[in-house]
Amino acid sequence: MQASKKYTNKLINESSPYLLQHAHNPVDWYPWGEEAFERARAEDKPLLVSIGYSACHWCHVMEHESFEDEKIAAIQNEHFINIKVDMEERPDVDQIYMNFVQLTTGRGGWPMNVFITPDKLPFFGGTYFPPTQRYNMPSWPQILMSIAEAWDTKRDELLHSANDILGELRRLSVTDFSSAGIDHELSDLAYRSFVKSFDAKNGGFGGAPKFPAAMAMEFLLRYWKRTGDFGALEMVRKTAETMAKGGIYDQLGGGFHRYAVDPIWLVPHFEKMLYDNAQLIRVFLHLYQIAKSEPPASVGRQNVGDSIGSSANRPAANAAGSESEFFKRVAIETLEYVRREMTDTSGAFYSTQDADSEGHEGKFFVWTPEEIAEVLGEEDAKKFCAFYDVTAEGNFEGKNILNSGQRAVDSGQLASWKKAVFESREGRIKPFRDEKVLTAWNGLMLAAFAEAAVVLDNEEYLDVAKENAEFLLREMVVNENEGASGMARGDACRSSRVLRTWKDGKAKLNGYIEDYANLADGLIELHQACGDSKYLHAAKELADAMITEFWDEENGGFFFTSNDHEELIVRNKDFFDNATPSGNSVAADVLLKLAKFYGEEKYKRFASTVLRLAASQIRRFPSGFGRMLSVVEFQLANVKEIAIVGEKGSDLEREIWSEYRPFKLVTVGPEGSDVPLLTDRVTIDGKTTAYVCENFVCQRPVTEVRDLVELL
Repeated sequence: MQASKKYTNKLINESSPYLLQHAHNPVDWYPWGEEAFERARAEDKPLLVSIGYSACHWCHVMEHESFEDEKIAAIQNEHFINIKVDMEERPDVDQIYMNFVQLTTGRGGWPMNVFITPDKLPFFGGTYFPPTQRYNMPSWPQILMSIAEAWDTKRDELLHSANDILGELRRLSVTDFSSAGIDHELSDLAYRSFVKSFDAKNGGFGGAPKFPAAMAMEFLLRYWKRTGDFGALEMVRKTAETMAKGGIYDQLGGGFHRYAVDPIWLVPHFEKMLYDNAQLIRVFLHLYQIAKSEPPASVGRQNVGDSIGSSANRPAANAAGSESEFFKRVAIETLEYVRREMTDTSGAFYSTQDADSEGHEGKFFVWTPEEIAEVLGEEDAKKFCAFYDVTAEGNFEGKNILNSGQRAVDSGQLASWKKAVFESREGRIKPFRDEKVLTAWNGLMLAAFAEAAVVLDNEEYLDVAKENAEFLLREMVVNENEGASGMARGDACRSSRVLRTWKDGKAKLNGYIEDYANLADGLIELHQACGDSKYLHAAKELADAMITEFWDEENGGFFFTSNDHEELIVRNKDFFDNATPSGNSVAADVLLKLAKFYGEEKYKRFASTVLRLAASQIRRFPSGFGRMLSVVEFQLANVKEIAIVGEKGSDLEREIWSEYRPFKLVTVGPEGSDVPLLTDRVTIDGKTTAYVCENFVCQRPVTEVRDLVELL
């Protein structure tokens, strides 16, 4: 029988795993809500808002060092009202106070600890603080006592400072239209910026820590496709290959860790995030498509300088076939990781897997030669260890992160070894998994599975995508006129609200612009993959709701929160593509697609306004706008509108997805479909027929693959 806990605070009734991790701290934690602020006003105390997420290693460290310490907790409880926030559930709160911390300290991250007034105005903040003075940092008790003293003796100064900072925070959300507009020069400038920061030796951009810049990679692939500049393609190929051979990639179980702490992709921060893997799956799918049809060497490549290297630096064995199979394998292994580890029985996708297991970061993933030998035997273990860089000395705290200096050959022997070592690893204690479901992140993974289904011609992946979409439309979209989701039934829906998070059968919290936009984007991808019009119509309804509930009528752009959201000190408007794409970026993408699908110019006008608002920021910091730049490429390109009339699964449809064709929209359906692109379209001689159009001007319909290729 489990012993009762000594302490239980108000987080015990929350659903967030991160908040529940702190429910038995001696700190008297509150969730974010009016109860905490009422008590702060009544007792005339400042509030400590501590923000993190369940897979955050240093969040766990600070909890164990300080929040579980009874003496430190006593200081917090005496002088402050204490609030814990899961930044994944409440990115609106996190965004405001992260901006404050970055403005006042020059850096940010999690755990984030911010001291605020009962009116929610921040006056001091930082990230991790140790329990005793070290790392040239003051201790957490010192910080607490200094803030408490300042609140009692220098409150006027604190409040004056807080009001000054509030003005700065509000100015962060003010954007201006770019006088230069959206043109090829903007993309060219961004491309030159990526060339400058590219690490030609190791791939990626910049130094350590090194993050998998999936959105930048997608922009570069689109830039290459539009311009023919092979330098852009080579940067993506190099980055993807070195990542997939490095320790940032789980060589046994598939899937990418959050980032590498070094410049060579060897030592990762071991947490795995749903959103990283969703975006990287699509990068590898696109590289697979490209490698099937493009030479791996730089035949005819434009010279972009020595920073990218020459074709002589690429192994001669990198034939198009082996390269395409490599990228395909990584995509499939990552998809299978998500199916195996991150998918709920309902069809929803979980959020994260922790970096730690048994109290140690990375313990689940590392190996010694002896452990490998126990599984494979001495002789096979020597070969396996040689391939995956497993040595007696180790490459991580005396143990080994599996990585390979070469592509894993898809041989039966290596596959058998990997399977045996993986199955042995399954017997270990796994890292904690955050099983809350976030709509925005599910939308990203929905899009990945939908595209994988058609690129890989895999019906199982389509089933995964459909099951996820049905879950999201059933559980996360509420028709406020009827009290249930009309979208799930395909009904007309005047007022649809998207919810943010779901766990244990219950959805809650108002969705943000990223939730609406990513869900709509995933539904559009699913429509293109399966042809079912209900998913496209649901995406349109979400887009209409975005415009109604989030659009800034005065200055343009989408606010992060809806019109009827809880009133915070700032109503942010975010354009920056960070680890996940900004809601404005995805919304612009969705609206440009819907403008083509439905022939409604208003959607294009809203999207163009977003791009013009972001343009000046893109010029200053291109690397922070990977998804927005991909949208710019889509707007600049000659987009093909492809309508296939007839049965699903035709050779015509397979041809469309056989190559990397990012500047297209696809719909498949029978005669009489209610999708505008299919209106009045008929088959020819009873054969499945393709119509290829640009700006609603169509070429002659075709029934043969060779004729379709000519039109594409």
